[in-house]
Amino acid sequence: MIRVSNEDFNVDVETKALLKEHPEIGGLVNFVGVVRNVGYDKGVEKEAEFIEFECYEQMASKKLEELKNRAIEKFNIINATLIHRIGTLNVGENIVLIVVGAKHRKEAFLACEYLIDSLKEEVPIWKKEFSKDGSYWVEQH
Repeated sequence: MIRVSNEDFNVDVETKALLKEHPEIGGLVNFVGVVRNVGYDKGVEKEAEFIEFECYEQMASKKLEELKNRAIEKFNIINATLIHRIGTLNVGENIVLIVVGAKHRKEAFLACEYLIDSLKEEVPIWKKEFSKDGSYWVEQH
């Protein structure tokens, strides 16, 4: 499952969907990224009030699919779910979900770390943080 959406996700629902589709999964790793109340503008810590994510949805979805397929090949995982939210998000709200299913835990952990690191570097999703002092684009989200 690949999704770029304004809507929130439910970790339990997404995890159970992956398990239902692939009963051969023996190890499952989830990563959830959430909006924190601290941002960094050119290395200076700022109190974040909310953030906005923008993207070209078709391209972002295509890149997420490519990352998932690379992780399947590289780490021999069974499948993965990648969901990234866009729009305005407040402190404490979900941003990203990665669910990795594999036969064993080691592959699942390695693939999950690879996926979040690669997502931040490769997927064209742009993050703008808003603080009391104004707003600023974040180079790598």
